[in-house]
Amino acid sequence: MSRPTALSSGVELDARGIRIEGTERVVLCASLFYFRLPREQWRARLEQVRDSGYTCVDVYLPWNFHELAPGRWSFEGRRDVAAFLDLAQETGLYVIARPGPYICSEWDGGALPAWLGLDPDLRVRQHESRFLAQVTAWFDQVLPLLAERQYPANGPVIMVQLENELDFFDCEDRAGYLTALRDQALSHGITVPLIACSGQGDIEGATGDVPGVIPACNFYPDDDSPDIEPEVRRYAQVLADRDLPLLITETNRRHRTLRRLLASGASLIAPYLQSSGWNFGYTPSTGNWGDPGNFMSHGYDFGGYVSSTGAERPEYAQAQLLARVIDALGSRLALTGSSVPRVPVTADFPTSSSPSARDLDGGGQLIAVPHLGTAGAAPGTAVVNGVPVAVAPDSCPLMLTDVPLRPWGHDGTLTLASADLVAASEGVLTFSSEVPVTVVLGGNRVEIPAPAVGAPERVTVEGLTLVALAPGDAVRLRATERDGTVRLDDAAPLPNAAPAVEVRDVRRRPAGPREEPAGAHELPPALEALGVYRGRGAYRTTLDLTGVDELLLVGAADIVDLSVGGRVHPTIAGFGAAQRIDVREAGGRVGVEAVVEIWGHANFDDTRLPALRLGALRGLGSLWTVRDVTDVSALWAVHGHWAGLPAPVRGLGGWSSTRVGIPVTYRREIRSATASALHLRGVVEPVRVSVDDGEPRTVHREDPWVLLPAGTHRVSVTLPHHPSGGGLRAELLGLEPVTDWTCAVQNDDVLTRFAAEADPADPERYDIRLPLALEPGEEAWLDVDLSHLPPSDKGFAVRPAGTQIRVTGWAAGECLGRVWAGDRPAFSGGDSNILWIPPGWSGLTLLVRGTAGPGNPELRTLRLEYPDD
Repeated sequence: MSRPTALSSGVELDARGIRIEGTERVVLCASLFYFRLPREQWRARLEQVRDSGYTCVDVYLPWNFHELAPGRWSFEGRRDVAAFLDLAQETGLYVIARPGPYICSEWDGGALPAWLGLDPDLRVRQHESRFLAQVTAWFDQVLPLLAERQYPANGPVIMVQLENELDFFDCEDRAGYLTALRDQALSHGITVPLIACSGQGDIEGATGDVPGVIPACNFYPDDDSPDIEPEVRRYAQVLADRDLPLLITETNRRHRTLRRLLASGASLIAPYLQSSGWNFGYTPSTGNWGDPGNFMSHGYDFGGYVSSTGAERPEYAQAQLLARVIDALGSRLALTGSSVPRVPVTADFPTSSSPSARDLDGGGQLIAVPHLGTAGAAPGTAVVNGVPVAVAPDSCPLMLTDVPLRPWGHDGTLTLASADLVAASEGVLTFSSEVPVTVVLGGNRVEIPAPAVGAPERVTVEGLTLVALAPGDAVRLRATERDGTVRLDDAAPLPNAAPAVEVRDVRRRPAGPREEPAGAHELPPALEALGVYRGRGAYRTTLDLTGVDELLLVGAADIVDLSVGGRVHPTIAGFGAAQRIDVREAGGRVGVEAVVEIWGHANFDDTRLPALRLGALRGLGSLWTVRDVTDVSALWAVHGHWAGLPAPVRGLGGWSSTRVGIPVTYRREIRSATASALHLRGVVEPVRVSVDDGEPRTVHREDPWVLLPAGTHRVSVTLPHHPSGGGLRAELLGLEPVTDWTCAVQNDDVLTRFAAEADPADPERYDIRLPLALEPGEEAWLDVDLSHLPPSDKGFAVRPAGTQIRVTGWAAGECLGRVWAGDRPAFSGGDSNILWIPPGWSGLTLLVRGTAGPGNPELRTLRLEYPDD
């Protein structure tokens, strides 16, 4: 379907690529997030991106980072996004702004404010009036900031992204929703291209095919896959048929892969996440990939070319090399599409199943030849148009074939160059390679030995000087003289890391901050209903457990420390899955307390667990006493396959059939004088359950429960016939609700204010020496003196060592993040065992909470490390 060319003052997109003020460009873009860095580091990080050779940064703007509570906005300090954009312009970088409203980004709730879930009629990410009214309030704040800073008049913003990977989400009216977002952007004066990215290749699902919304693609392939090129070329062609370029707004960080994407036709390449950062405070999300309930760590680092502390990794030099190739070819590369090589290419090493080649403007091709072998293996040999050439393992040289040399002052044709062209001027071509370089010029074939660092190789043929540099020299190349003399920038000094310091002496505060009463409630309310969007709350009641063996906790989210009769149970992080709690040791009338901490709201819509749905609320959920348990695995009537009437009666899942995988429905009546919970044990594949012929719901292995009101119900369970699945068992738990709760809260502001009150001279504080032993559920507030430590330009990593503790840290009046030592859920991101204190941030206050589990809670040591990675 044809789409009009996207135009703005200075930015033009069409099938030939990206033109910015008439100059054709291939844009390398690094993700860099102001909200994950201290403000004082913004300029240095932006300059670091610029010096990598990348010309652009993409930046999310998290809605709930700026709207702290309903109608309370902040764009100051670390939230001053306008200042960040102005710094990007001063640094000479373009910006792709991504204001959502949903951003994902492993950020609390995907940036959707937590209180949206309090309105049962509000439906997030839908063409729905209540949600769009909230979005309007956000866009009214943020879009004017972007409009004022659009390129080229007043700022660096060259594109604005609407939404994020909507094709992953079940949006009922994609066209209506994206149209509403587009119209709001236009009404605020956004004139640069509006883009929307697809997360799994569903272009219509991401854009609604709305005119004026440009499709972009996110690719996260296996770096070692031989099939990357044909997949990417397909999308390049699909978009070219709409007269649009291939914009890759997210992809892997490895430059071997990025080179393959470049050759496959990408005009924008934006690996996520090249410049790493930190999830400060209570901003990490939960529910990331794989196992449900995966936690995001304080460190936000996926191995990009700059670490969370700002250290440059080996990929940084790879970025500089790729940028030099793009600069050397300029518009000859930028205004071209992708195809396959015009000459035969074979290899004796693992490589692409279908290599890509970029047709160069003015003639010739750039061919990507990836060597998918691991680093350290022997170089391989590719044969390009009959000429054998060396290829280093774990590399992807961008080879030139049949390129006219007239633009560089030579009348001949470069028939083949087997290495990266990193600079070209009149009469001189400079290559980078760690293996010998083969150049075919006219009828002459030249073999240039592999250059050593500090020892360039030079050859003159047909009046043309050919220079080969080791990659370590190529990234420092300043100029190559006509005679082949190479001028390099000085090498950067190697960092010197100070030795780690172990801290054992700390000061303990006698008490923590007061709780704020939040009323009495018949049933436990959500924390958001109590005004807590980040932080924690306590739920308390008393309960007669005479004759009760277990409780059932339903809908609890997200971290729950439950104490019954003084016994603290292991931390519950089931995210809504029903939990059976053994209380046989309690007996009689006992106190019940649940402390619920919000680690973060789900950033991805995971239907397997209730609290991992996008927009799900946080809190205790509901607690029930279990009065009786009845096995109801037998006497299910079978419907399906050849089962006729009267319906056969079998055990649940017990029907035998030769049709494996075909759904079979089992039905029976279930009676209970009280509310009850049907527990399906042994669920492997998802099953469909309906009650009284109502709308079926899907029951998963992660949460195989169905709540039923008192009475008689006809329950239907539909599952695919699975003879090797092990069968199902069903039991019915008779329930009574636990009521009469009192609540108290501590939001993140309360906790942070208390942490900032550190006063070493306060006589109520007293010195202690680690290790510190705690009881499960006990807390300790500790102040740590860092004034004696030598300064560090990368700050300090604080590594608490211990068992069964959760540690929250504050410095300079801001919450750093949290660490969980001992029995805990899975974590993703960077090092999940450290807290980072940025350089110049003073003081350190820790809240240490003991948890139940294997071993006794104990904070053994605090190790302060000087990062150098």
